Amino acid sequence: MAEEKGLNKPVKLKADLAALLGADSLPRTEITKKLWDYIKANKLQTKTVNGKPENAGKNIVADAKLIKIFNNTKTISKTGKVTDFTNLKEGQTIDMMQMAPVVSANIE
Repeated sequence: MAEEKGLNKPVKLKADLAALLGADSLPRTEITKKLWDYIKANKLQTKTVNGKPENAGKNIVADAKLIKIFNNTKTISKTGKVTDFTNLKEGQTIDMMQMAPVVSANIE
């Protein structure tokens, strides 16, 4: 069997993410899928954003399990954008577009 490359190559998960997903290593594609499965199963997407339903689902609410993963996140993108959720509190939200830095911060 050919070796998996890129997004399909398994990566080692840090402890909090491993505990949430029930695996020590997974491909990035699978990490993202499992995180979304968890978010949807636990209804952690906002129904509205600033009272407007057209943005519904765009923000993810940090519950007791996700907050541990979000709090591990302090990254700087190639463009210099800082994503820092180290002070995020349970019940606060992040934009779904910020899930990539969250995943990156929680793998080794």
